[in-house]
Amino acid sequence: MSDREILTGGGVNEVVRIGGTVRRPTGPWSPLVHDLLRHLRAQGFTASPAVHEVTEDGFEILDFLPGEVSNYPLTPAAASLEALESAAELLRSYHDSTVGYAQDAADGWMLAARTPAEVICHGDYAPYNCVLDGDRVVGIIDFDTAHPGPRLWDIAYAVYRWAPTTAPTNTDGFGTAEEQAHRARLFCDRYGLDAAGRAGLVDTVIARLHALVDFMRAEAASGNTAFAGHLAEGHDLLYLADAAYMDGQRAVFDHRLGL
Repeated sequence: MSDREILTGGGVNEVVRIGGTVRRPTGPWSPLVHDLLRHLRAQGFTASPAVHEVTEDGFEILDFLPGEVSNYPLTPAAASLEALESAAELLRSYHDSTVGYAQDAADGWMLAARTPAEVICHGDYAPYNCVLDGDRVVGIIDFDTAHPGPRLWDIAYAVYRWAPTTAPTNTDGFGTAEEQAHRARLFCDRYGLDAAGRAGLVDTVIARLHALVDFMRAEAASGNTAFAGHLAEGHDLLYLADAAYMDGQRAVFDHRLGL
């Protein structure tokens, strides 16, 4: 591994690894993210990067977490059941480490806080933001979209990405509805999601995807070129199609979830 490389997979920011650290651009929300990362370390949660410094030209320097990160199409390791189950376990551990912190968290996150503020949602808990050691998820990166909110809000997006709950027209996904629903059940089992959460999962996945589309369109309208590019590529239409697919397949998912 060379001493410097541009890390691929990020759809918004350019991220550069320099030795054992990562250099990323900051935003107005970054001080809150840095406080969160320090809190996680203080809680003994070491699957997230430590903060080193913010440079004078506005870049954050974080730990580089060694391992493999999968973009789409997913690698066999990222698509494996072990990755799915370990991702759910790690998300639960992360959430549990933020419970008290979330209740007192300040305003100013990239994404608006949601109530109840049970945890600090990662906001984009997907294979491309998780680090694998073999088939096992061992790290979480890119906390820019972190924000206070309900556990289920974060779980729903994680299930969407890891099951995945995508329509056949979305080439990022895979599996039949039955296979996806089975994987969703495994994720919920490993996380320890309660009956009320399972009952609300399908509706929350749909709501989460609509909220994502609204955010993308608002960012593009405000001049964010990265999100404008995503819209030009039709990402918003894919998400809406996935939401409609989830609605049409809710009986399959509800059955598998034990409802």
